[in-house]
This record gives sequence, structure tokens and C-alpha cells, in this order.
Amino acid sequence: MNKHTQRFHEMKLDELLIELKDLKERLFRLRFSHATGQLANPIEMASCKRDIARVKTILKEREANGENLHTTVAAAALVNPKKSTVKKEKVAK
Repeated sequence: MNKHTQRFHEMKLDELLIELKDLKERLFRLRFSHATGQLANPIEMASCKRDIARVKTILKEREANGENLHTTVAAAALVNPKKSTVKKEKVAK
């Protein structure tokens, strides 16, 4: 296990989900900088993509081992805010 993978394996579930969200945001910013010609080191994009893949792989491994990945609604919303599992309650008038 290399140092990148070990760092992610040591994280808790909530930390991994937050890290995944942060990495996706970082990749978006890097792509935007690359499109405008302001990205100094294009290798950063590849590194960020690899980190995203590492985190997703670890999440899949934990899911296969029987861990409940979506233990809280908040954790699920962190990964996919548009597909939140929270249903709006109808207010009785």
C-alpha cells in the first residue's frame, strides 16, 4: 500500500465523503483554470482524478465488506447533494 492509499484508508467514512466532495470541487476548479489557460501544472488534474478514484475504490471496498455507507442522510447529501434522500414533509394547514 503506497502513501496516498494509506492516507485514505486511515480516514473514517464521514472524512472520506468530505474528501471526495472536496476533490470533485478541486477538479472542477482545475478544469476551469486549464480551459482559461491559467493552469501552471496540468499534471495536477491527473493527480486529482487519481485521488478521486482512490477514494471511490475505498468506499466500494468498505461497501463490499458490509459497512453501511449511507448511515446518515447528511453523509449521503455530501456525496450527491442533488439526489438527497430527504423527502420534504407536507405541512398540514
